[in-house]
Amino acid sequence: MNAHIVKLEESPDGGDMQALVKGLTAYNAAQANGETPSYLVATVKDDGGRLVGGLLGATYLGWLQIQVVWLDDSVRGQGYGSELMAIAEREGVRRGVHSAFVETLSFQALPFYEKLGYTVFSRLADFPPGGARYALTKKLEG
Repeated sequence: MNAHIVKLEESPDGGDMQALVKGLTAYNAAQANGETPSYLVATVKDDGGRLVGGLLGATYLGWLQIQVVWLDDSVRGQGYGSELMAIAEREGVRRGVHSAFVETLSFQALPFYEKLGYTVFSRLADFPPGGARYALTKKLEG
């Protein structure tokens, strides 16, 4: 029998992290008829081409998952977040998804997502301490 060492990596290796994600993705694909996440990125750039915001998401198993939405303070409150979400939702519909999913923390963007028609289906209290983590969904229509 081979001995294996289990330990906490104090300074995780990027290659190890990628291998873990790759392993899980391969396992999930084997369970989901070969389907893997199809990523999408929408960006906001200034006149000089500098990234000042954007959205990272993926479509997978009939869902659009919004993973990251970020805007620099200099462009917040100008409609770019709503535009990014609309782009992602349209692309999700084009790819055949039926719904969208996003998570947010209490100090982030809960009212923003609710304004866009997302509904809270889960609230995890004290994540962060004194706050909450929310999971929201929205039915998408083609």
